[in-house]
Amino acid sequence: MNRKHIAAATAAITAAGLATAIAMVPSATAGQHAPAVEETQSSILAAMSRDLRISPEQAQRRLATEHSAARTDAALKSLLGAGYGGAWMDATGSTLTVAVTDARHAGKVRALGATPTTVTRSAAQLDKAKASLDAKASGAPESVPGWYVDVTDNQVVVLAHKGGESAAAAWAKGAGVSAKVLTSTEDPRPYIDVIGGNSYSFGGSRCSVGFSVEGGFVTAGHCGGTGTRTSNPGGTVAGSSFPGNDYGWVRVDAGNTPRPLVNRYPGTVPVAGSQEAPVGASVCRSGATTGWRCGTIQQKNATVNYPQGSVTGLTRTSACAQPGDSGGSWLAGDQAQGVTSGGSGNCTSGGTFYFQPLAEILQVYNLRLITSGSTPPTTTPPTSNPPGGGTWAAYTPYAVGAQVTYGGATYRALQAHTAMPGWEPPNVPALWQRV
Repeated sequence: MNRKHIAAATAAITAAGLATAIAMVPSATAGQHAPAVEETQSSILAAMSRDLRISPEQAQRRLATEHSAARTDAALKSLLGAGYGGAWMDATGSTLTVAVTDARHAGKVRALGATPTTVTRSAAQLDKAKASLDAKASGAPESVPGWYVDVTDNQVVVLAHKGGESAAAAWAKGAGVSAKVLTSTEDPRPYIDVIGGNSYSFGGSRCSVGFSVEGGFVTAGHCGGTGTRTSNPGGTVAGSSFPGNDYGWVRVDAGNTPRPLVNRYPGTVPVAGSQEAPVGASVCRSGATTGWRCGTIQQKNATVNYPQGSVTGLTRTSACAQPGDSGGSWLAGDQAQGVTSGGSGNCTSGGTFYFQPLAEILQVYNLRLITSGSTPPTTTPPTSNPPGGGTWAAYTPYAVGAQVTYGGATYRALQAHTAMPGWEPPNVPALWQRV
């Protein structure tokens, strides 16, 4: 689905005031306009084929449809506002379902060639319920390894070790949340002594470079506190948050040059952008211990209880990782998704694994991702003003609650999104609220 198709679909949806479940069928147009297909090398397709148990041809088609699906999800999320109930891909990666809280437009949705699904709770309501659990994280039973929003089931899910289900249910009820309790064998731990895409050292330990940003690189927060010195590349941890979050960034010393590349063992993958992939989409991870591994995104907005404390806002996946992979890069095609946080299991028996989404890291530290189309970076981030005269900028990821200025006014983000031309704060009240 190219830009013209998306613009037409967006206009139709805006006029009808409805949301859809869209079957993403690959086409010649999609193949021509999806950088995830054009720039992805055969080794990436081979890794997806191995880990998802599909053919390289199926992997290529899947990347093309998921690239279109990500753009469609972003457009619908901004247009639907409070009526948006979440989105997910099916098991084959061929269909994007977008949930809505109003079924009255089903006929119009089908007229657009799609099948809607109606849910009781909006995505914002689910996130609010989960936030209530996050606020009570310190009181969570030891038998609870984490919790998350499951958009496919339209519920907040609390995980519990066998025998601890009742305690988990009581804790959730005490927080005022009606949650689904699932028995789980997860025992998540952060991967600390690790190498990711490329290794770096700190305090006698090693972690990995996540993604290059202007002035340095992002990584996991548990890979060194603020002020920690790093080597190979040399630098200083300029910001770090763990637990609660699991993100940080390193400002590299002069002479180090950030590149828009991720190690795929062997060779590299170009980083073309940071379009967020939907639930159900394929995702691949780079790490020195286990190399290049692929899986699918299972849930977003997950909270895990590490021994060091709870971490919220993580993405839950099936792409395996092991100690030695922490802080490493997660990609959907050539689109940056996040950095390795931790997990439960390994690449032999499988398990559940988590990454810290990239958008929040970039927003919190006001960083700009280095991409394959970027001007060669320096170690000193440049400053610039958007056409509206403020801090808002197109193609920048914004987290919920982020504040920007535009046209002399201040705005607060109502939804996490990547800004696009035409989505200036005054033009999209579903995304921005003036403060």
